[in-house]
Amino acid sequence: MPFQRMRPELVLTAEQQAKLESISKSRTEKATRIERAKVLLAYVNNASISSIARMLSTNRPKIERCIDKALQLGVLVAIDDLPRSGKKERISPEARAWLISLACQKPKDHGYSLELWTTNLLAQHCRKHCNEVGHPSLAKISRGTVSKILRKNVVRPHKITYYLERKDPEFDTKMVQVLHVYKQVQMLREQGPQDDFNVALLSYDEKPGIQAIANIAPDLPPVPGNHPSVSRDYEYVRFGTSSLLASIDLLTGQVHGMVADRHRSAEFVDHLKMLDRRYPEHMTIRIILDNHSAHVSKETRRFLAQFPNRFEFIFTPKHGSWLNLIESFFAKMAKSFLRGLRVQSKEELNARILKWLDEINAAPVVFRWKYGLDSISVA
Repeated sequence: MPFQRMRPELVLTAEQQAKLESISKSRTEKATRIERAKVLLAYVNNASISSIARMLSTNRPKIERCIDKALQLGVLVAIDDLPRSGKKERISPEARAWLISLACQKPKDHGYSLELWTTNLLAQHCRKHCNEVGHPSLAKISRGTVSKILRKNVVRPHKITYYLERKDPEFDTKMVQVLHVYKQVQMLREQGPQDDFNVALLSYDEKPGIQAIANIAPDLPPVPGNHPSVSRDYEYVRFGTSSLLASIDLLTGQVHGMVADRHRSAEFVDHLKMLDRRYPEHMTIRIILDNHSAHVSKETRRFLAQFPNRFEFIFTPKHGSWLNLIESFFAKMAKSFLRGLRVQSKEELNARILKWLDEINAAPVVFRWKYGLDSISVA
């Protein structure tokens, strides 16, 4: 007698068929999902319960449970485990809430020396004080359980992320002024190269404390197969520091830089004099810069008074130096030129900085600001 199936047929849509075939061939899905997908595909192809069990090296009741669940609840539900009641929670919701609130405080506020919680210290504190605050379910809590509760509630009291507090009451106003300059740069660049620009748009800052460091022993070059990198002795000697005062032309990418021992008002005025010599007299030199005291000192203002309408300063907000685009240039400098730099004197350091600027200006890179420009319009 030919095989006659007593159970109803399992009808799949094209989407369900494709989904089951994808899961059955997957190398990343759970083994149970892959096995159940194969069971349902075999059943749809008219295979018997016994033949499916032999093919997958399992038993008939397991195959029957999977097929019955698909017939009753649906194909995609059948490939996953149904939710179960599980073990009753030993830790009450109130106790969990107390633990989370504790993790949101600092351990030093509870008499400990540490600034940040560890899961071990948090578990110890809970075990020690749970009874007095009315949460005895935490009496045997372990650091692993603490970690699970924190992870579930997305609390990481052992980590620090940094933010910038807006200390300037005019932060938004000043930020918009800076963004207006960047928007103007964008518009002028879209117009193409022109010789009749009446404004130079610059971003200025100082990079102080560039160290002149010399090796005690010579560097050893790479040796293929044995030492793939440069070998360097750990000891070194310092000859002092230099400061780089630099302005980057936002339209051309040209960097105007000078190296000095310090970055006082006198050095800043020298930099302004250099800019005055390099740009035509009819141009307004508009500079984005931070709130360093040298930029607003009496000496600086006396110099600016000699050149009315020549310079225009756009100050970044306090704690908003990240708005100054030249910071990206200094970051590039630190990651490339200054990384691993060794010199034999401070004079050599200064000379190499200026040489690097010449190399940069031989093929200038225009830094483009994008954040917040979509909301800015220039009249």
